[in-house]
Amino acid sequence: MARCHDDRISRRIFMKAGALSLVSLGFDPLFLGRAAYAQRLPGQGTGGKILVCIFQRGAVDGLSMVVPCFEPWYYRERRRIVVPRPGTSPDAGIDLDGRFALHPRLAPLKPLWDGGNLAVVHAVGSPDPTRSHFDAQDFMESGTPGVKTTQDGWLNRCLLHDHEHRDTPFRGVAMGPQLPRALQGSAPTLAIGDLQAFGIRAPQGPVRDRLTAAFEALWAGQEAGIVASTAAESFEAIRMLKAADPAQYQPVASADYPKSAFGRSLLAVAQLIKADLGLEIAFVDVGGWDTHVNQGSGESGQLAGRLNDFGQSLAAFARDLGDKLADVVVLTMSEFGRTVTENGTAGTDHGHATSMFVLGGGVRGGRVVGEWPGLAPERRYQGRDLAVTTDFRDLFGEIVARHLAIDQLDAVFPGYAIRPERFPGVLA
Repeated sequence: MARCHDDRISRRIFMKAGALSLVSLGFDPLFLGRAAYAQRLPGQGTGGKILVCIFQRGAVDGLSMVVPCFEPWYYRERRRIVVPRPGTSPDAGIDLDGRFALHPRLAPLKPLWDGGNLAVVHAVGSPDPTRSHFDAQDFMESGTPGVKTTQDGWLNRCLLHDHEHRDTPFRGVAMGPQLPRALQGSAPTLAIGDLQAFGIRAPQGPVRDRLTAAFEALWAGQEAGIVASTAAESFEAIRMLKAADPAQYQPVASADYPKSAFGRSLLAVAQLIKADLGLEIAFVDVGGWDTHVNQGSGESGQLAGRLNDFGQSLAAFARDLGDKLADVVVLTMSEFGRTVTENGTAGTDHGHATSMFVLGGGVRGGRVVGEWPGLAPERRYQGRDLAVTTDFRDLFGEIVARHLAIDQLDAVFPGYAIRPERFPGVLA
């Protein structure tokens, strides 16, 4: 494939840290031995459905994110960190349906709820009993709770299902310096740390040396075998980003993204979507949810600060997408929830079920779905936690089936029989 002189990028740009990582994990990637991608430019994307997954790492307290304000046990067990009932104080929860309320710092999301674009799934989580962050996150991202031998992630398996649109390196993209577990596997995926300073981050050691040699051979027009075809995909990603000109992107005037890492990541995802580069699945991490100490209540404390950034960023993202939100579903997730009872340091400890948001086009919003198990001690999981009544795979499976139109759910969630009658019903 001929390249003009202006398309050439120096080795220095390629090795810039923290920008773009083409990930190959040794699972015989589909792109090995394949020629470079067709020269599709921004504006020539697939125009299909897009899934944006947001992982709240650290186990968010779903009981204060979406408050069961009809539950007397919530108020009995959380005297120092309680979110007040709607209408009782300036820092009270925001009424949703007379039973549940949003944390006050999530007020920017209320218009999406009112417009039918936001649904809540409560008492959702993993059937595995672990309280280990590492194991629970691994199980949720692999899609195989309790199984530690799964090599790939459920989102990567989604990308394996549909081979129709292989002419873009942007089908699966994670915003960050590393590829998350959910996107690891045989399908080629990208990790982008800084969309506006893109380049290539190569691994350290011998692999880095081979990639460097492959890039140099590519620019010299030489054959470089399997590694060269990997380099060609990297080149195509960079070429398409250069054409999209990330530094010049301006969100719509009403989209006021916070200057946080999470806000910047969602802005970058919006840019990739609007540039029509063929994005199908995006993944964003946001940490800081492990609130053992000083969790806070309505307007103060750790949780309030995190939710302020979270709500403002999601609302800005929805406004920025505008009409394109019709083809996008945003799914939030967290490895588990927090204990019903506050601890001795005005926080909460590792729990079981939590709440998750589903936002976007085609969402049957304005509803809290999922069977509510109750917070009375005898109704709690192991006598201490909100019980799981919706297996996360049933929620994820509904989105995979009804939004991404993948019907081979047993390949995406191996070892689990997903049945539509167990879907929580968040999508039309």
